[in-house]
Amino acid sequence: QKYGYYHCKACNIRWESAYVWCVQGTNKVYFRQFCRTCQKSYNPYRVEDITCQSCKQTRCTCPVKMRHVDPKRPHRQDLCGRCRGKRLSCDSTFSFKYII
Repeated sequence: QKYGYYHCKACNIRWESAYVWCVQGTNKVYFRQFCRTCQKSYNPYRVEDITCQSCKQTRCTCPVKMRHVDPKRPHRQDLCGRCRGKRLSCDSTFSFKYII
């Protein structure tokens, strides 16, 4: 799971997402996301690891993790290529490889 920056060329809308799924060890994106206005699907134009804003590490031991993601913000399942049309969304599925 990574953080991505998107741009819809049709509507000129930009958005960011913490639900970018890539091939492990690469920035090759598995699933596109849909523009909320025109419903066209896009890959992110930039992808980066989800990092702590305090120490700039992906897996940190900071007492207060300052991520550049808002964990309280709801996931737009209707715009996500991975979970669109499915019962479970990306934010509710659990993977053991993220425990490490």
